[in-house]
Amino acid sequence: MTSTMCDDSPEQKRPNFSLVNNSATNGISRTSNVTQLKSGGTKKLVIKNFREKPKLSDDYQAETWRRLQESVIAIQTSTRISHCLEELYQAVENMCSYKMAPQLYDNLKDVIEMHVRDNVEPYIRGVQDRKIFLKEMEGCWQAHCHQMILIRSIFLYLDRRYVLQTPSVPSIWDMGLDLFRKHVIGQQLAQTRTVDGLLMLIESERQGDVVDRSLLKSLLRMLSDLQIYQDVFEHRFLQATDALYTAEGRRLMQELEVPEYLAHVDKRISEENERVLHYLDVGTRWALIHTVERQLISEHLSSILGKGLESLLDNNRIQDLTLMFNLYNRVKNGLIELCSQFNSYIKKKGRIIVIDPEKDKSMVQDLLDFKDKMDNIVLSCFGKNEKFVNSVKEAFEFFINQRPNKPAELIAKFVDSKLRAGNKEATEEELERLLDKIMVIFRFIHGKDVFEAFYKKDLAKRLLVGKSASVDAEKSMLSKLKQECGGAFTSKLEGMFKDMELSRDINVAFKQHTSNLKSNFESSIDLTVNILTMGYWPTYPLVEVNLPKEMVQYQEIFNKFYLGKHSGRKLQWQPTLGHCMLRATFENGKKELQVSLFQGLVLLLFNDLGQLSLEEIKTGTNIEDGELKRTLQSLACGKARVLHKSPKGKDVEDGDKFEFNSEFANKLFRVKINQIQMKETNEEQKATEERVFQDRQYQIDAAIVRIMKMRKTLSHQLLVSELYNQLKFPVTPVDLKKRIESLIDRDYMARDKENTKQYNYVA
Repeated sequence: MTSTMCDDSPEQKRPNFSLVNNSATNGISRTSNVTQLKSGGTKKLVIKNFREKPKLSDDYQAETWRRLQESVIAIQTSTRISHCLEELYQAVENMCSYKMAPQLYDNLKDVIEMHVRDNVEPYIRGVQDRKIFLKEMEGCWQAHCHQMILIRSIFLYLDRRYVLQTPSVPSIWDMGLDLFRKHVIGQQLAQTRTVDGLLMLIESERQGDVVDRSLLKSLLRMLSDLQIYQDVFEHRFLQATDALYTAEGRRLMQELEVPEYLAHVDKRISEENERVLHYLDVGTRWALIHTVERQLISEHLSSILGKGLESLLDNNRIQDLTLMFNLYNRVKNGLIELCSQFNSYIKKKGRIIVIDPEKDKSMVQDLLDFKDKMDNIVLSCFGKNEKFVNSVKEAFEFFINQRPNKPAELIAKFVDSKLRAGNKEATEEELERLLDKIMVIFRFIHGKDVFEAFYKKDLAKRLLVGKSASVDAEKSMLSKLKQECGGAFTSKLEGMFKDMELSRDINVAFKQHTSNLKSNFESSIDLTVNILTMGYWPTYPLVEVNLPKEMVQYQEIFNKFYLGKHSGRKLQWQPTLGHCMLRATFENGKKELQVSLFQGLVLLLFNDLGQLSLEEIKTGTNIEDGELKRTLQSLACGKARVLHKSPKGKDVEDGDKFEFNSEFANKLFRVKINQIQMKETNEEQKATEERVFQDRQYQIDAAIVRIMKMRKTLSHQLLVSELYNQLKFPVTPVDLKKRIESLIDRDYMARDKENTKQYNYVA
């Protein structure tokens, strides 16, 4: 389409008003008053306003509209405009100035409506193929928009003055949209075919085909501009989306494994977001994505978790778990369901670790590894979400107490193995991190008194035998326990360390004392004594053994020395945890043997006799039968065999005979012989458990008396409830009932005579 521009040369310059006749005045009579200054001064041109409004010729309106109509039709038919655009614009301005705007607007509307009705509508109706129809529709729309832009540029003065001042009249652009909506897309057939074609293209794209996105964008923008996008397209589009993903979700849940299904869902959501970005209206995003999430995720929440969560967790599939969390976070109750299943998984796997007695040796390490794994998943996959952090804590606390007492005992022994000398598995920094992890597991245990009992027993062995790997590590662990459980929990453990420090000072003073003795006392024994406060340390059975005369003499000197400084105290010698260093001479040279006191007593007997029977050794040492057999077994059947046993065998039986092995050889000068008596026996373990049980009974009794003394009268149910709140270890109603009965028998409390379920405190 071409248009003619006006020639602004002085010779051909036209007046402002378009010519409607051949008169020089263009139908308007005008006068001008020009004043010229005197010569010699600056010339100044003064133009004054009309004294009266110019008059139009009778046929001005009709002639001007004819020229405007010709131009509009030229634009619509894409032919050359024969009039100057500036003249056309000026003609519109003149007509508006002379109150011809309403008629001009109506005439323009009639011309546009006639063109749309007579030319565009029949053309659209004639096309049958959907894709061709969409392209033709898009072409008609683009042409209509282009035409309306050009038409509006000519009638801009009408649009800005008349339309703006008349609220009931739509703008020229809106009028064009109304006419296109009414005569083209507003027709049911054209509307249906357009929407069907759009849905067909989108479905093809969802199936993987390449479609013309620019066509989709243009037509959907057309629907938005015509303000029928929501009414005629969006509702049907969302229905089609819902139907597609409903069927797809059910089918793929059967065909795909969970990781592949999650990847497909994520891909689908990304694709739909791209569609919004490229051609869909932005207002459709929420409803569209919500539909995909509902049909592919919400409808299959439990099925996805039941089918694949356990496998993902077992195999530590970090990326897949992260994707699952992100997808579940998009839907209502998704994280609640995921957190619940995650919690059930931890309880199930954790219970397997704790319950099986065959896995006791590796239980604590397995718990630490399992906790690290779950923490890493929560951190890396679940964004350290508070719900999941708390769920891990709750699950661990639940399953670790499914087996009373044993986890606490094994944790104490695990700590012992890590704090012993000779543990070269870790540096100090690694050991510190390990202790921190152990404390996390320790927090979940209800029966912390069991841990305390076993930890105290093992700590005593480490301190007395000098097997502690690091004093700093020991005190660090003690500090962690104190911070976690309070000063009362660690007071006895701290007392053990104080005893060891005081013992060092006492031994220094004792050595000074023996060196100053004026008597003829001489001995090759270097005696070191640890003074232990009975209340701090574990209870050990009192054992009487036959000690060498020199050692007995040394004990008597120490007794006099110590009691002389601390009158009123009583010393009770405990040989069970003693250890010593013996110098021995073999055919291959001299050795130093690092042995327990019992091992040393046995070996010293062979200084006088070359061969001894089991019975003779027992008589000479007075060591208990079981302990003696284990001691001889370590000396004659272990790796360092300083004794020969006959008959040969791994076990020591009655009637066996032993003789000194003078041919003993070892590449080390100082040989450590395993101290079997240091290993915990079943009897010792049961004794420790019995002490814990006894301590718990005392605590229950004290709590009952304390509550009853304060409340005076209390029902059985309320008393039990109060006890559960105060006691820090697990207890059953049966245990509580037994302790209540015991206190009633001992007259600390009595049953109410009128109500047997109520108790009264007895002062």
